[in-house]
Amino acid sequence: MVLNDPLASALSLINNAEKVGKSNCVIRPISKVILKVLDIMKSNNYIGEYKIIKDNRGDYATLNLIGNINKCSVIKPRFSVKKEEFEKFEKRYLLADGFGIIVISTSKGLMILEEAKEKKVGGRLLAYCY
Repeated sequence: MVLNDPLASALSLINNAEKVGKSNCVIRPISKVILKVLDIMKSNNYIGEYKIIKDNRGDYATLNLIGNINKCSVIKPRFSVKKEEFEKFEKRYLLADGFGIIVISTSKGLMILEEAKEKKVGGRLLAYCY
């Protein structure tokens, strides 16, 4: 299977498993970006614990779903965003103010939009989850 966007595939897998009501899912393949997005989702209580399993065919992650995700997806195209434009994209991708997260890739690493506001940095939008 050829993957053009591994992050989109991973978030789609999580979203589908959550809709069906599964309690865990396996994400293969994994990358540093996917792991960082999973860390952000875990710290914001959207997913439970996850474990990275190393094998000869490429590493994969098994993660526990706790039923807190209504929707998660990547943002395509990956819009470049200045710190003054954050509100426009919050209105576009999130249902309400303070409801959900947007993951942004900045020069200071991956973070949620609120952190980027505090640090006053712009970047590229990667994904959202609520």
